[in-house]
Amino acid sequence: MLPQLKENTTHGTKEYPYEQYYLRNIPHAFQFPVHWHEQVEIIYVEYGMLRVKIGESEFRGEAGDLFFVSPRELHLMGTDDKNVRYYTLLFPLEFISFQMMDELENKLFAPLRSSQLLFPKIIEDRELRDKLMEDVMAVIEINRRNRHMNPKEIGLSDHHLETRIHLLRIVQRLYEEGALIKSVQGESEQKQKELLAYIQEHYTEKITLGMLAEEFHLSEKYVSRYFVEHFHLPFSNYVAHLRLTRAKWLLETTDDAITDIAMQCGFSNVSYFIRSFKKTYKTAPLQYRKSMH
Repeated sequence: MLPQLKENTTHGTKEYPYEQYYLRNIPHAFQFPVHWHEQVEIIYVEYGMLRVKIGESEFRGEAGDLFFVSPRELHLMGTDDKNVRYYTLLFPLEFISFQMMDELENKLFAPLRSSQLLFPKIIEDRELRDKLMEDVMAVIEINRRNRHMNPKEIGLSDHHLETRIHLLRIVQRLYEEGALIKSVQGESEQKQKELLAYIQEHYTEKITLGMLAEEFHLSEKYVSRYFVEHFHLPFSNYVAHLRLTRAKWLLETTDDAITDIAMQCGFSNVSYFIRSFKKTYKTAPLQYRKSMH
């Protein structure tokens, strides 16, 4: 999974909008660049070390650690530990909300969806973490066991209902323990979102560090340093990531020519696009498209 700033990847399906990923046996150090999405994300580190940044807070996640990412909250993960194993669980709050304008909706789910109320970034209380892990592991096991099930067949199966019940229980425990947090967005986080939103809007065009600096009335040197400090990779690498992620999606979902895809994604020439794609995904664009069919 290589998410973008505003992640366009669909997690789950319309019938069953829950998804989980189990990342393991990773052959090299990696970092998923900063991004955000509308879903709640739960990250459970099973083994090894995982660096996690959520908003302005950075953590060294170790075995047993449990993190929560609220909807639209900037975050990234990475590690040099090739033995790391971790789960990510993603679902929209609508999946466990109720279609009633009652107190539960007004005081809990609506504030969570609008980011007025946030999930705790990390669960440090051991007793609470143990209680939450009962439901997290139950959800993981239910969906691992049924991972080959056709979403359209899930319907009102135990699989569907049990997942919702356990996710609701997680929110219930956090609420009862007073672990949910009132949102206060800092100036730095707002600046990050504005920078990234601008790049997201223009990465398919010619875009340089100088253009970004000029747009925000900052020095080029400052923006370069700020980018590495807050997003943990150089500006050029981030733009390349966005372009390659979009190119990969176009290869999967369209029959557009390789040259057209390169141009649509902001690459100046097709040869450079092919080299960059092969370096990142270990296969040429045409071979990758063939492997999808």
